[in-house]
Amino acid sequence: MTAPVRILVCDDHIVVRAGLLALLDSAPGIEVVGEAGTGEEALALAAKLAPDVVLMDLQLGDGIDGVETTRRLTAAPGASPHVLVLTTYDTDADITRAIEAGATGYLLKAERPEELFAAIHAAAQGRTTLSGPVASRVMANMRSPRPSLTDRERDILAQLARGLGNREIARALFISEATVKTHLRRIYDKLGVDTRAGAVAVAKEQRLLP
Repeated sequence: MTAPVRILVCDDHIVVRAGLLALLDSAPGIEVVGEAGTGEEALALAAKLAPDVVLMDLQLGDGIDGVETTRRLTAAPGASPHVLVLTTYDTDADITRAIEAGATGYLLKAERPEELFAAIHAAAQGRTTLSGPVASRVMANMRSPRPSLTDRERDILAQLARGLGNREIARALFISEATVKTHLRRIYDKLGVDTRAGAVAVAKEQRLLP
């Protein structure tokens, strides 16, 4: 008889966790060995329980987020668990950051239970599983050319990567704060993101930064 896949669930919403635990309890060949509400708790429990797969949300409230938790889990010495992201977020930046951090798969919470169960078994074997919309975005990004940024946009992106705010960027580049905001909107549109962190993540992934 094949041993069940041992799962650690990490999600900061108690109600969501309870729903996942109830759902997974009915799944054949899957055993939930622990649950965590923060990234730090997930790291501690993973070290103690040695799960096969960690089901990981990306946004975890206070503390380290799901991407950083994934990075630390997959970089841990010894037999590290596979991480299967289960989230509502499907922006290019979120997907890129999670995969680069070492996630084995990336599923959206809208998936049918059967798809989730299959993805868990696949992840336990080290096979990649992506939700349909996520796979489409990944393929589209692979096929599309790198976004064309102007020299000024690249300058602003480089300052973003240094962690500077709009006012500091304006001072550093001798332009107005309003001009910085205008360039940021264009940068976000070109990179397909809506946050500063997302812009920096995509820029690094596509090697747009010096």
